[in-house]
Amino acid sequence: MKTINGGVCAAKGFSANGVHCGIRKNRTKRDLALIYSEVPATAAAVYTTNLVKGAPLTVTKSHIADGYAQAVICNSGNANTCNANGIEIAEQMSELLAKEMGIKASDVVVASTGVIGQPLDIEPIKNGIPALVAGLSKDGTDAAAEGIMTTDVAKKEIAVEFTVGGKTCHIGGIAKGSGMIHPNMATMLVFITTDAAISAEMLQKALSSDIKDTFNMVSVDGDTSTNDMVTVLANGMAGNAEITSEGEDFSEFMKALNTVTVYLCRMIAGDGEGATKLLECKVSGAKDVATAKTVAKSVICSSLLKAAMFGADANWGRVLCAIGYSGADVDVNAVDVSFKSVKGEITVCVNGAGVEFSEEKAKEILLERDIEIIISVGDGEGTATAWGCDLTYDYVKINGDYRT
Repeated sequence: MKTINGGVCAAKGFSANGVHCGIRKNRTKRDLALIYSEVPATAAAVYTTNLVKGAPLTVTKSHIADGYAQAVICNSGNANTCNANGIEIAEQMSELLAKEMGIKASDVVVASTGVIGQPLDIEPIKNGIPALVAGLSKDGTDAAAEGIMTTDVAKKEIAVEFTVGGKTCHIGGIAKGSGMIHPNMATMLVFITTDAAISAEMLQKALSSDIKDTFNMVSVDGDTSTNDMVTVLANGMAGNAEITSEGEDFSEFMKALNTVTVYLCRMIAGDGEGATKLLECKVSGAKDVATAKTVAKSVICSSLLKAAMFGADANWGRVLCAIGYSGADVDVNAVDVSFKSVKGEITVCVNGAGVEFSEEKAKEILLERDIEIIISVGDGEGTATAWGCDLTYDYVKINGDYRT
């Protein structure tokens, strides 16, 4: 397996584009994105657990109920959530795109992201679709990645090449996510494409299994979004024998999928609103995986710990505090904690108690962009990793006037 260029266009038969259609006031920002497969693809998706859901999720769930899709259309700048005509607008987006492309409206995945509770005017989208379709390109992944961004600072995309049944396959993805991100799928928009042949049933199984250890382990601010989802389209153009059951081919596909999703998780966490650091919490020694996940997520979600990381303060007591209120069944007297970055690793807690360490060395380690929080909670076999970011002044600035 190797990382390649191309994002969602790396797989055979996929093209993409992004344009500014007028939803966002800033004309330099793209606000409408399209991903297209030359042939109908098997499709799978996972959705937010928030009871308040954007209209596009309802429409998408209906459209891919048969296990197939051929295009994804997504707008930014408006979430199309809590709108009386939200379903109608989402369906119109599908129908307008389908008519322009000559495909079925029921084969369109619809997504929206942005401000909640603001009416979404269909006219800018209607006027923008012809240019969106006309500009489809094998080099369009960057434009599409930009078109789905809201408060994101960086575009998030990756692709890898792998082998299934002797055939070379490709899988790639783009994502958006910077704020309103907290565990419990889904908490962002992620679109993944692959030319591997895999049944809709096995594709859904692969995605539903993968997110438990990837996107459900990301938190920026503790708020679970209303709109977001992860979607995978697989068009089979690589020519491998279709994956219809578990086995070696399915395992290889799962590895490739996980490579893409873990990379996007790190990108999303590191680009949290106002963030200056990516935090990766690695837990080992738990009695089971569920316990390890509970510990890792509690630590990564701690506002006090996140603030300490912003200040490069090795305040390990905040790690212990987060473990203590997590509800995890652990022996707090068996907890070890260390901090690690490219500048080295330093142990700050052993068996639940502090140890002498150099504050200067700790500061040097924690001033880096990527920080690992390494925790051992005993001698069990349960392990887990969670991703988050520091909490900065800019987070409040960004969200203080997000709507206005």
